[in-house]
Amino acid sequence: MTTNTTLDRSAGIAVWRQIMETIKAEIVSGTFEKDSRLPPESELAARFGVNRHTVRRAIAALTADGILRADQGRGTFVASRPLSYPIGTRTRFSEIVSGQNRAPSGRLIGSSLEEADAMLAHQLEVPLGTILIRVETLRVADGIPFIVATSWFENARVPDFVTDYAESGSITRALEKAGIHDYLRKETRITAEPVEANDARQLGLALGQPILVMESVNLGTDGKPLQYSRARAAADRMQLVVSGDA
Repeated sequence: MTTNTTLDRSAGIAVWRQIMETIKAEIVSGTFEKDSRLPPESELAARFGVNRHTVRRAIAALTADGILRADQGRGTFVASRPLSYPIGTRTRFSEIVSGQNRAPSGRLIGSSLEEADAMLAHQLEVPLGTILIRVETLRVADGIPFIVATSWFENARVPDFVTDYAESGSITRALEKAGIHDYLRKETRITAEPVEANDARQLGLALGQPILVMESVNLGTDGKPLQYSRARAAADRMQLVVSGDA
């Protein structure tokens, strides 16, 4: 690990956040492995040229995100790496999480039927007024919330989707029950914005914290849009990876 790290104090980014991002990047890269002990606050303060209060704030943020854990009397340890989340033609939350030795789960937090407006009709390539299923879900890994998402499906194609998802916690398995055994990602558009109150509560974030917004369209094997989603992800808990097929 680098003995001294220079921070950009003119970047308009809070010093504690720069420290947090540096430590998180080192965890992702393997400099600090899971269950390894973080250097003492005094050592980190000397490394970054700041006071211990600033370091403590960075550590507190990483602890709140489940990346670090504080063991009383022993120090601060790496609890888990930020989730590496590849974006490609086969983006499956459960497979991604399971592949990193974590336990995925999905929770149904709301559902309704609504008529397709102009935007939804365009995304799903259906006539205006088509009845859609709107589903609100929370995606979790090892008990930590990562993504809250709103998805729309044509009701006629997956009439029992809400019940099937509530039972399985998996979009893939719920679609399989409707006879849809595969689907591919057409596109994903990624932006960033401050978290809103409802999402902040679901994700355990403070109001105003940045989130990643991923708007995506999935296609059925017939090439017709099957699902349009707007997912909001806790930016500090995951790292998006755009694969070569994206």
